[in-house]
Amino acid sequence: METALNPPEMPQANQQQAAEKTGFRVLGAISFSHFLNDMIQSLLLAIYPLLKGNFHLSFAQIGLITLTFQVTASLLQPLVGLYTDKHPKPYSLAIGMGSTLCGLLLLSVAPNFGILLVAAALVGTGSSVFHPEASRVARMASGGRHGLAQSLFQVGGNAGSAMGPLLAAWIIIPGGQHSIAWFTIAALIAIVVLRQIGHWYQRQQLAGKTKQKKKAHGFVELPRNKVIMAVSILLLLIFSKYFYMASLSSYFTFYLISKFQLSVQDAQIHLFVFLFAVAIGTVAGGPIGDKAAAHASRKRRRGGVGRSRATAFPWRRYTGARHACADRRLPL
Repeated sequence: METALNPPEMPQANQQQAAEKTGFRVLGAISFSHFLNDMIQSLLLAIYPLLKGNFHLSFAQIGLITLTFQVTASLLQPLVGLYTDKHPKPYSLAIGMGSTLCGLLLLSVAPNFGILLVAAALVGTGSSVFHPEASRVARMASGGRHGLAQSLFQVGGNAGSAMGPLLAAWIIIPGGQHSIAWFTIAALIAIVVLRQIGHWYQRQQLAGKTKQKKKAHGFVELPRNKVIMAVSILLLLIFSKYFYMASLSSYFTFYLISKFQLSVQDAQIHLFVFLFAVAIGTVAGGPIGDKAAAHASRKRRRGGVGRSRATAFPWRRYTGARHACADRRLPL
């Protein structure tokens, strides 16, 4: 009987192993693309001292460059995500990176402040197009292990953000504004990788796998007003975080140069240390949050907690907001 049953099972096992290998290759590719994308994004912040000296910019003008970049890179993301939820675009990843490439080229030859703003907007637009669809690809390739897939995806982005200032100190500061063009090589590599990911994404669509909407275990349907409240809290938390993160990233190097008379290159290395610490905190925060949530759940099952988890464990509010967004498929 075992001999009769084994032949049909072997091909199925082989198919599963092949699917897992393909999924990990796609995760590795999208994480590497995230590394390149966020490395390029962080270059803009890292070269502020160079731009300030070359164009005699005021701190208000530096802030305007940051505002232009953040508006296009962050505020456009929900709109892009809302559109691609209804109309998935497999090759939008490569197109978005093309916008980033154009922004880099323009940044390397910008003759005045106005062109700098246009270049910052192009780089930011590329990021806003990249992130929603890249997150979707990571989830599709996860094979049900969404936490692992998201961790691998985030590791790439955090590492890239940390590497940007270091590469700027080694390449751009000594070479000047025109040396920014060297980083278009990274954008071209990303475009090639993302085009291949687009082929895989399109095959998944044709196979109908993107239409499978299985509800995750343990999710419950929430009233609309609770979803709105959860999303509002999450948006407030994200806004408060990136408000001070953008401020520190933009002006940290200027503070070090003015207060401690550091060279621009030394200030860039300190910025790298700061962003690397942010990356470590982000990577470590996932497992810590998972353990805290599991502890709260076990304690509640034992009847040791009379209050709700949201009251007894404040961090559960954030987790609940994420669950609410995922359940209602709201873009972040």
